[in-house]
Amino acid sequence: MKRFTLSMPVRYIINTVLIITLLLVGNQIMGSGILGRAQTAIIIQVGFFIILAVSLNMVTGYLGQLPLGHAGFMAVGAYAGALFWRAAVLPGMASVVGGLIVAGVAAAITGVIIGIPALRLRGDYLAIITLGFGEIIRVVLNNLDTITYGARGLRNIPRYSSFMLVYICVIVACGAIHMIMKSRHGRAILSIRENEIAAESCGINTTYYKVLTFAVSAFFAGVAGALFAGNIGILVPANFDFMTSINILMIVVLGGLGSMMGSVIAASVLTSLPLVLQPLNEYRMIIFSLMLIVVMIFKPSGLMGNYDFSMSRIIEKVVNRLRTGKTAGKLKSGK
Repeated sequence: MKRFTLSMPVRYIINTVLIITLLLVGNQIMGSGILGRAQTAIIIQVGFFIILAVSLNMVTGYLGQLPLGHAGFMAVGAYAGALFWRAAVLPGMASVVGGLIVAGVAAAITGVIIGIPALRLRGDYLAIITLGFGEIIRVVLNNLDTITYGARGLRNIPRYSSFMLVYICVIVACGAIHMIMKSRHGRAILSIRENEIAAESCGINTTYYKVLTFAVSAFFAGVAGALFAGNIGILVPANFDFMTSINILMIVVLGGLGSMMGSVIAASVLTSLPLVLQPLNEYRMIIFSLMLIVVMIFKPSGLMGNYDFSMSRIIEKVVNRLRTGKTAGKLKSGK
């Protein structure tokens, strides 16, 4: 019996309908007043960290490199977007979209500038040099008093980051990275992860694809930074220190290197967990740490490994099992 499979256009239609439904339901819940102020803030914060984790996963999980300066790109995007919005160059929604694009492009350019020299290195050396670049960005922002207001903080940033805007950006980021990884460029990136020497011997320009991946990752980190700025309304360089980069990397590792769904789940869990454990205020960090240790011991590949969720794949499995069951029933009745 021929297996039931969905065509690619049908797959995209199913995924689009599912995403739009979830987005509308979420927006309805957020606007109904059911959730408190703390829960609302956490849900929006989850959106930032999903974008940051998915974009970092592109470099760590798909490309196989280990950068530790993701907070630096987030900082560049946050300040670029905030300064654009404060200037109020465009009216209404055009200003919001323009600020996000400016933030992403500024972070991507920074990613290319850093990536060209940094990506000649590998492993621990790449981690150290990207960590250094991230700290340089933070120190520069701290000392640009005339532009960023340094440690005093950049204030009066328009608060454009609503639930709908943040999660539309989440969908765009996840969709764009998914489409890149399913294209021939994505296959080239994966081949570099598996064996860089073999990929180069097959004619793949490894330097180009490394810098491209780094730039795309930085672009979405910049967008997440702008959304972060548009949510809290004030920016200080201390928000983008070394520990921010470590937290984003921890989300990626916990979710599973190379798993977009893993990054989404891990970002949701790790961002929400401090609020859930708030009644155990004295012990919550100990419980939080122990949970991470337990996951890494019993599931070292991360919560999802390299698995990625697909609604179409689930529908295909269900239909094929039903068809198999009906066929088996007919054969039994025939006997």
